[in-house]
Amino acid sequence: MLEKFHVYMSSFNHDRIIRVYLPVSYHESNKRYPVLYMHDGQNVFEDEGAIKGISLGLKEYLDKNSVEIIIVAIDLNPEGEERFNEYCPWVTGAIAEKIIGHPSFTGGKGEQYLDFIVNELKPLIDHKYRTLEDHTSMAGISLGGLISTYAACRYPHIFKRIAAISPGYYRNQEELEVFVRNSDLSAVERFYMDFGTHEVGVDKELNNQFTEMIQSIYEILSSKIADTNYQTIENGEHNYNSFRKRIPEVLSYLYSDL
Repeated sequence: MLEKFHVYMSSFNHDRIIRVYLPVSYHESNKRYPVLYMHDGQNVFEDEGAIKGISLGLKEYLDKNSVEIIIVAIDLNPEGEERFNEYCPWVTGAIAEKIIGHPSFTGGKGEQYLDFIVNELKPLIDHKYRTLEDHTSMAGISLGGLISTYAACRYPHIFKRIAAISPGYYRNQEELEVFVRNSDLSAVERFYMDFGTHEVGVDKELNNQFTEMIQSIYEILSSKIADTNYQTIENGEHNYNSFRKRIPEVLSYLYSDL
């Protein structure tokens, strides 16, 4: 079952669409459920309304497999560069500028975005639905993986299981490495990360560069978190056809104890 509603974001002074998936069993019992927060909400559950018409297809998958979690998906802000601004904790760094080939002043609103999730959205969700308040996770794709990793470091006592799918760390590579290294991640229970062998098409050199940057973050994370999982996705590309195929393994890893 999907519910969709608007929530006011005081951090940005506007409303945002929130999509909530409730398990098949939700209205058949009084049990409480773990909650997974996800970004790019319009691309999470159904193809209709998804950017380029392809989503993760999570509603069908969760219904078919009776996965007993609540998923809260936050739509992106489609205006201008706001996705970059909200999903990047810091302004675009030197490594990213070299890769994209020009200066960029995007990014830097990631903390405000997380502040909305932690202090406004999560209390609303925990009040509105039967949640396990202390069993909260976060997952994201590309820049959504960047902000999810940042969330694990910033709020490890809240977001205890994380998935970073094809994470776009390069935008804040320098700052993130330092931040992860200086963070206490002892409360984080599980961390999943993956990257495909064809994320940037046929440019093997650039793909290897991205892989090295991502794995450098993973090495720091895995030294601090007992249960981590890194997957190299053979022929994996940076698109939703590819991401969709990975989701079953991601959820299976995050929630294998359910």
